Amino acid sequence: MNIQQIDKSKAAELSRLAKAIYVEHYLHLWYPGGAEWYMNEYAYPEAKLQAELADPNNLHYIVYDDKGLPEGYLKLKLRSECDACENKTGLEIERIYLHKDLTGKGIGRQLMELSEAVARQYDQHFLFLKAMDTSLEAIGFYQKMGYTECGRLVLPFENMKEPYRGMV
Repeated sequence: MNIQQIDKSKAAELSRLAKAIYVEHYLHLWYPGGAEWYMNEYAYPEAKLQAELADPNNLHYIVYDDKGLPEGYLKLKLRSECDACENKTGLEIERIYLHKDLTGKGIGRQLMELSEAVARQYDQHFLFLKAMDTSLEAIGFYQKMGYTECGRLVLPFENMKEPYRGMV
């Protein structure tokens, strides 16, 4: 595996990758049409990703396999406010996505360790991420990495099924 920081020239590739991974993991969260809206209009349209990639507060990385195929990605916000954690400001791991077949192979750990190294590089002493409260496997992984719950919030998406809106 090769983890590369990317710029806005990779927006189309990132858009395709994000949508492909999202389909593998998250379609069950939405009422009909909701996932399509989220992927194509809200989170992963190429133009939005270009803007995010151009913003110096965001860092994006793609995980490539040995053949150069994209297999996952990481998005970090260097300075972000954690609403659920008494409005502390720190480095946010906004997205850490891997294709399902890569789960359990140590790549998530590598991405978390990279995130921690970036936090140190930018002198951020508070590092946080948000996980769905129903994602017990992911929460267990983050706990093994030393993370603790600091608060809860509810996602505002009306097209998302209510049982899946809770975040820790």
